[in-house]
Amino acid sequence: MSTAERTQTVLVYSSEAPVRTAVRQALGRRPAADLPRIEYVEFATEPALIRRLEEGGIDLCILDGEARPSGGMGITRRMRNEIYQAPPVLLLIGRPQDAWLATWSQAEAVVPHPIDPVVLAETAAGLLRPRAALTS
Repeated sequence: MSTAERTQTVLVYSSEAPVRTAVRQALGRRPAADLPRIEYVEFATEPALIRRLEEGGIDLCILDGEARPSGGMGITRRMRNEIYQAPPVLLLIGRPQDAWLATWSQAEAVVPHPIDPVVLAETAAGLLRPRAALTS
């Protein structure tokens, strides 16, 4: 299957719709030319997100560390303990000082708020490439 025919699924979680929209707009349909197109699934609540993760088929999670009432860092930590073969996680953090918490949560990458589209796309592409290679 060619790169043009395949897709990767990116889960976007934030309690704030504008954050989810900013992520989708920053990544677009393809964060890098060598990657398949992206399909998005969006969640505003932790229970719905966990149910979807348990179904499988997610290539990357982008979680808002500032979400309320369940922040992305705590959800990431829970994923690592409860979801078999959990996908990589990119955390959106509000302050550079929060990077240590992202390490505690076992996230693969962090990107600060406000979202820089170039940084988000490059970081997401780096996490998606190994998963794309598994399906090519």
